[in-house]
Amino acid sequence: MRTKKFVFETFALLIIASLVLTACGTPATQAPASGGTGETGAMADLVAAAKAEGTLTTIALPHDWCNYGEAIDTFKSKYGLAVNELNPDGGSGDEVEAIKANKDNKGPQAPDVIDVGFSFGSSSKADGLLQPYKVATWDSIPAEAKDADGYWYGDYYGVMAFLVNTDVQPKVPQDWGDLADPAYKGQVALSGDPRVSNQAIQAVYASGLANGGSLDNAQPGLDFFAKLNQDGNIVPTISNNGLVAKGETPVRITWDYNGLAAIDSFAGNPKATLVIPKTGRFAGVYVQAISAYAPHPNAAKLWMEFLYSDEGQLIWMKGYCHPIREADLRARGVVPADLSAKLPDVSGAVFPTLDQLNAATELITKNWDSAVGADIKAAP
Repeated sequence: MRTKKFVFETFALLIIASLVLTACGTPATQAPASGGTGETGAMADLVAAAKAEGTLTTIALPHDWCNYGEAIDTFKSKYGLAVNELNPDGGSGDEVEAIKANKDNKGPQAPDVIDVGFSFGSSSKADGLLQPYKVATWDSIPAEAKDADGYWYGDYYGVMAFLVNTDVQPKVPQDWGDLADPAYKGQVALSGDPRVSNQAIQAVYASGLANGGSLDNAQPGLDFFAKLNQDGNIVPTISNNGLVAKGETPVRITWDYNGLAAIDSFAGNPKATLVIPKTGRFAGVYVQAISAYAPHPNAAKLWMEFLYSDEGQLIWMKGYCHPIREADLRARGVVPADLSAKLPDVSGAVFPTLDQLNAATELITKNWDSAVGADIKAAP
């Protein structure tokens, strides 16, 4: 594993300068003033209402993604609710479609909450799929990373990286261009279908930054993947940590936090490493939201209070993610030193604006088939 040093000094400036949103709509429900971790007053009422519902339904939350396994287990233990986990390997598009498909269904296939890529927050709000809610720690979430009316709010970010099974492929790529090397024929895999998966879309977008593109021009990313596919380097299978471990997708393009969690889980078998590419360092922000059709709205609000409490934010950080309230946590000295030391050096990473991300998403999703032609599917 490469040496890791935490670099955070520019995050606040980057996110303030780069993330742009336009908010409108009805006022959000105001959260209890307890900060989401106490059980007195309004918080006690929320906990009681959530317990009466009995269940929270999540979607597309792998346990090794941002340490969601610990988050879910802690939430269940803390509040005594069941958690119904849908489609853990789904992408952002799958989450949104699940809301649409279950508008009139209060059954177990209807998600209460979603965790989606940045651009999916505003589009889901525009489609009337979300309900507003402001957590107690709302003021410590950067204004540029949340909808002003509380329909969605940033939760964490990571940087696109390469996870490499070095037992299978000892030649470790150091930059995007290296993936075109014939040594990687049949070995390079995305972590989703770039027609619907936020992670895969942003991998294509990121590759373009290192191949003549810019945050305003994602076309070189499509061109780069077209070449990879033409040369046979792309594996048309959605990669996950298990497939990396088996050697079926020895080079996985994924968020840094996913790769680092995978290396921990491998425990040296297989040997693996994570590389932050030298160029095209691309940061992706994800957002939380509550479905407008949530079968368990109070459980959903309690989940948000938990995730945005100090406890929830530090659980994400333990999973190598940069939580959205990190600046506030650090200013108050509540981040353990050993936790800071775990995070990789992502200096120079760039954050697209919402308009840039929306444009790139539209370009990549609509033109992937014609430009690249690789039908990326889940493993059978």
